Amino acid sequence: MRILLVEDDHLLARTMLDMLRQDQNTVDWLDDGQQALTALNNEHFDLVILDLTLPRLDGLDVLQGARQAGNHTPVIILTARTELNEKLTGLDAGADDYLTKPFAMAELKARIRAVTRRGHSASGDAEIRVGQLRLNTSSGQLMVGHEHAVLPRSEFQILHYLMRHPGQVATRRRLEEQLYGWDSGAESNALEVHIHHLRRRVGKATIRTIRGVGYVLDPDAVTGDTPCH
Repeated sequence: MRILLVEDDHLLARTMLDMLRQDQNTVDWLDDGQQALTALNNEHFDLVILDLTLPRLDGLDVLQGARQAGNHTPVIILTARTELNEKLTGLDAGADDYLTKPFAMAELKARIRAVTRRGHSASGDAEIRVGQLRLNTSSGQLMVGHEHAVLPRSEFQILHYLMRHPGQVATRRRLEEQLYGWDSGAESNALEVHIHHLRRRVGKATIRTIRGVGYVLDPDAVTGDTPCH
């Protein structure tokens, strides 16, 4: 899961980054409200953890701006504001949950699980289907016809993105962001290695290389006889 953390308390943010990444999440961190709204308008995230008191643009304004633009990414608000009306204002603006500082990381993780479960329930399914491919977004299990396997995190992140955008070219940069966020330092051929492993599962023709640009998932190339293990 790719998470956007928007928090201007750097000490708290670094602690949260370490804890969230332990659960195999890709976590991007911003400490500025205007940057957060720009990121939400231009990138895909599975969850946003949003502080309310931020430089340049308040967290509520970030949330309202994202919702007005049609962004329905689940949002958990974090704040030191304890008044009930602040909580109600946040929920009315479109937040999915609300956590008051200070909080235990175990509670935040429980809220994350609850919010993401609700998101799956709202959509009616925790599964994405493209052609003969079926990907369970909760368990990470891939099914191709009658074959199935649980994907490693990196392969899941790549295939999850490609299956959300079938037939569309995904640039190398966009796929690497799904794996590493905005952090650099990944080996130059790491993406190719993960794509190679995925092709062994879904069929070489299913994920086509667009030279010099990136990759595209071709749903018509998948057959039920494609190996998945």
